[in-house]
Amino acid sequence: MDAEQFAQNVFLLSFALTAIASIAYAALPLWPRVAYRTAATDAGATMTVVARAQPPSWLGPAATASAWLALTALSVSLTGRWIAGGRPPLSNMWEFTVAFGWGIILFYVLFELRARLDGEGWPSARTVGAFVLPVALGMFAVSLAFFPSDVTPLLPALQANRILGAHVATLVLSYAALSVSFGAAVVYLIQGGGEGKRFARLPSGERLEEIANRSVLVGFPMLTFGVALGAYWAYSAWGRYWGWDPKETSALVTWLIYAGYLHARNLRGWKGKGSAWLLVIGFGAVLFSYFAVNLWVSGLHSYAGV
Repeated sequence: MDAEQFAQNVFLLSFALTAIASIAYAALPLWPRVAYRTAATDAGATMTVVARAQPPSWLGPAATASAWLALTALSVSLTGRWIAGGRPPLSNMWEFTVAFGWGIILFYVLFELRARLDGEGWPSARTVGAFVLPVALGMFAVSLAFFPSDVTPLLPALQANRILGAHVATLVLSYAALSVSFGAAVVYLIQGGGEGKRFARLPSGERLEEIANRSVLVGFPMLTFGVALGAYWAYSAWGRYWGWDPKETSALVTWLIYAGYLHARNLRGWKGKGSAWLLVIGFGAVLFSYFAVNLWVSGLHSYAGV
């Protein structure tokens, strides 16, 4: 078996592990709240509440373990593709998308680990994974369904400057880090924001705001650096730093949304639900910039490989 086939087989294993992790994380907040017992009497069947049910004690650790195993398998798979192609696996939409999913899982497990080290309330913080891991799973499903997985040589335009590899990798990692803020924002809105605690199994609004903000504080500087590297590379490739190419424009809009979020957190009327909605919209802009612009909008960045 050559390195390319080995990498593909390990990727399929990681896909299965991500599916298991997604199901386990989703089961944590959705586990039935009460346990019932049905009994037959002369008046007919009756249903009695026996006890308040909780997810099994093994479910949370199993979700975390599955996520770490998926991350490990993906790392092995991407390393195998690197060896097979003799280059970083960032040359087409299949590799971009798998690397994006890898980064999402990486940053999620790191944020979960940070929550665990912080102590109080970390088990409930796992419920954020119910909205983050399925995003990675969706990335992998899209890559399998729509993008060719063959290892191909780099296009000449992509060989022009090694800065390009750092530019692409930085943007993919920044998008992955920002996915955690999306998950935390969705849970925040479901929880009802900072107005009490609607669901006991979900983290408090304050805790979710903290997770979301930390994610942006990691992802936004990387996004800024990635855009700057892109401008530097554009000058060497096309003779100008900025040309309002569709990809450049969508990246700028995404940057402005997250810059607006950081500013809005200091405004009374926007902190809370307003800033949470900005994070949801911002991640929508990330997905639009990543998929729509690459696949359906013609421009100088049309290197999708599909």
